[in-house]
Amino acid sequence: MNGLLNVPLAPVPTPGAPPGSAQFLTILNWVSWGALVICVAGVIFAGIAMIISSRRGEGGEHIGKLGTVLAGCVVVGAASGFVTALV
Repeated sequence: MNGLLNVPLAPVPTPGAPPGSAQFLTILNWVSWGALVICVAGVIFAGIAMIISSRRGEGGEHIGKLGTVLAGCVVVGAASGFVTALV
């Protein structure tokens, strides 16, 4: 038998987090919470604009704005999933 088959292999090192990443993750968490607050406020403001326009008889001009706000909310909500898929 070949003697190389009995040689134990060294463990493969797993990369750890780089130095200073804790502060970066803290900032990233604050930004994600801020984006969530902005998304909720955007939906509320779009709803208020729809109520005001319907009372004036302007119809559904703000439906497009609500769609844009909701699309932005979906992107913000799925951002971590996008980044995880890319990495």
